[in-house]
Amino acid sequence: MSDNEQHAQFERLVSPYLDAAYNLARWLAGNDHDAEDIAQEACVRAFRFIGGCRAGDGRAWLLTIVRNTAYSWLKKNRPPAVVALDDDEFAEIADRNVGAGSFHGADRDTLRAALEVLPLEFREALVLRELEGLSYKEIAEVAEVPVGTVMSRLARARQQLQDALHRKGIV
Repeated sequence: MSDNEQHAQFERLVSPYLDAAYNLARWLAGNDHDAEDIAQEACVRAFRFIGGCRAGDGRAWLLTIVRNTAYSWLKKNRPPAVVALDDDEFAEIADRNVGAGSFHGADRDTLRAALEVLPLEFREALVLRELEGLSYKEIAEVAEVPVGTVMSRLARARQQLQDALHRKGIV
């Protein structure tokens, strides 16, 4: 593939999803600086291997690269830590879940605290579903797990949120 073809394919298949890539990197890293490094490294990898991206699968393909890059980067550069959601991300998850009646009666601070203590794989599934709007199949591709595992993670995440809120007397 020529350089021009490679650039054109990158622009067509990957560029529309750069915001989603940064958002996932930001959520996994927990801060803007590290997210920028992760997103940049992921884009370099995506550009290098753009020939392996099937037409129409750009978003899931790029987010898979971002996820793998983030986990590799975090393993190399940081010990495991709890990653906090920023206000905009939290508001979006809270509005979708509280507004839909899933956690009726929970205030945002209480819901935020419950979300922030979820295991990483549960939070990851919620972010990909609620913030990025990925289908279960797309989340399965990104997380490299079966669709049933995605469904289980989302159900368990929601159940853990409900349990935490129940312990606080909210639901």
